[in-house]
Amino acid sequence: MTTYELMVIINPQVSDTEATEIVEKAKKIITNEKAEVLNEDRLGRKKFAHQLGRHRDGFYLYLKIKAAPETVKNIAHNLKLQESILRAMVLKTGVEPVKKA
Repeated sequence: MTTYELMVIINPQVSDTEATEIVEKAKKIITNEKAEVLNEDRLGRKKFAHQLGRHRDGFYLYLKIKAAPETVKNIAHNLKLQESILRAMVLKTGVEPVKKA
């Protein structure tokens, strides 16, 4: 299993309770793919440098997850299919140490 950073931008027009439900749904998508959420940080509403569609700001969510490399594409794809999620990006963190036999 490899450690990844996941950044999700949620539509700013949703209420705070809806944003909480979306966060829980995103975490459920991750756990359904047999991945583990290591850290969660709700960064709140932030203004974009450039307009994204018709939106000028969004609710940011940062997750650190541990997942198999094969499942990361499924996680990103399933998050992007959610109507209230504007963007989702997954990055691999650091270099894993090489195990010697």
